Amino acid sequence: MTVSSALTCALRFPCTLTPRDLEAAHGPIRVEISEPALARVRQCRDFVDELLRSGRPVYGATTGYGALVGFSAGADLTRHSQGLVDFLSVGQGPPLAPELVRAMLLARVWSLAQGNSGVSPEVVTALVEVLGTGLAPVVPEYGSVGASGDLVPLAHATAALMGRGEIFAGGIRLPAVHALAAAGLRPLTLAGRDGLALVNGTALTSAAAGLACAQAVRSVTAGLALTALLAEILGVETEFASDALARASGHPGAVEAARLLRTRLSGARPSGLRPLQEPYSLRCVPQLAGAVLTSVRHAEEVVVADLNGVSDNPVFFPDTGGVVHGGNFFGQPVAFAADLLSSALTQLANLAERQLDLLMDPHRNTGLPPSLSAAPGREHGLTGVQIAATALVVAMRRAAIPAAMQSIPTNQSNQDIVPFGTQAALTAYEQTRKLRWVHGSLAVGLRQAVHLGGRLPTSAAGAEFIGRLCAAVDPVDPDRPLDADIRAAADLLDGLCASCLEPAQG
Repeated sequence: MTVSSALTCALRFPCTLTPRDLEAAHGPIRVEISEPALARVRQCRDFVDELLRSGRPVYGATTGYGALVGFSAGADLTRHSQGLVDFLSVGQGPPLAPELVRAMLLARVWSLAQGNSGVSPEVVTALVEVLGTGLAPVVPEYGSVGASGDLVPLAHATAALMGRGEIFAGGIRLPAVHALAAAGLRPLTLAGRDGLALVNGTALTSAAAGLACAQAVRSVTAGLALTALLAEILGVETEFASDALARASGHPGAVEAARLLRTRLSGARPSGLRPLQEPYSLRCVPQLAGAVLTSVRHAEEVVVADLNGVSDNPVFFPDTGGVVHGGNFFGQPVAFAADLLSSALTQLANLAERQLDLLMDPHRNTGLPPSLSAAPGREHGLTGVQIAATALVVAMRRAAIPAAMQSIPTNQSNQDIVPFGTQAALTAYEQTRKLRWVHGSLAVGLRQAVHLGGRLPTSAAGAEFIGRLCAAVDPVDPDRPLDADIRAAADLLDGLCASCLEPAQG
């Protein structure tokens, strides 16, 4: 796959799709499928056609779908394929973010292009063409149990590519047929097994979890950068980031977190006015952030495996003549990983909220005014910022309830156990958005602390960070609305931390 500027690799086996690649699909991207890969797709499609001519039973082609597998399919395979999209177009709720839907399409084409799904080459090409535009099908949030893949969301996306439903084009919601025509694309026509191949995979689950992983890597770095700046502003001793201490714990994540803290704190000069032992929200950051980092990298490893696997049923092996009916569409691995990610990100938000509280408490903040107010009583400083941060943390805690074991039998007990990986992944994706705002709140607090007489950083990293913060956020004096400032600080953190941690290797 080749994507101008953002993504510069080719789809040649082996070729690993990563969460960062999913982020590149936010806008138009150029995807190239190598001729050997397309040849394999054609070979698999020809193999499926040969199987159907031979009369060999193939799920979803010669049979009904799901619990109706015991009934024969109609003779018109095109109608059978398109009918699947019809009866699965039942999603409800608000539309998914366009960048999430586009990442889902990229994940699906990556799976189909491996040549084990029996899809027509024209379908792969059509997905590539859509990714080359800025179009994003309108896909409702609810409908998938994440068991036979993301059936309902992928059906809505497929229907839009067929010219039904709606598509986002430049942020505007248009009838799909009009959006396709304006982009110079023809509506997709399904034939044979195309419908089942398009909907029978974990593309939304892996895409949402992948985007969450990409943001989570930045959020870990942001949390460490904020911690280091807080330590300098308060004049904290830096031995909590000791390499020897972290290595004694036996946890590689803690060692890495401590290293990153020491890098940022290089040149810091403690005030000597702080207590021997700091609160846990400072003293235990390497241990906490290190555990989050370990969890994020584990989740990313699972997601990368899913993105680069074949999530379909049945799976075809033309070289050996095999047709294997099974459960590769069962999204349990990513469900567990996404739940872990939600929990880890929530603890990172807990940490930032407690650090903001420490910064605003005159009994613990080394002489700064209460609530970081320029004139306590007449002005209220960051009082509202802290309240909103607390609300965000509680929202994250409530959302962190695991989804991966919330199984409810459905589909006449054909799907008698389901992983709800889609909901787990979408929750993790939403958790990253809330965490950004919590981190943005702490960043605004640190900027205000410097305005009110907090110690200026003496480390190079800290000086650069506070300089950029001061340029992006004005001091709060007098009181004013700060909602936009929080978002601006969150964006600044994303830019600061975009390349500080390497992604997990697939």
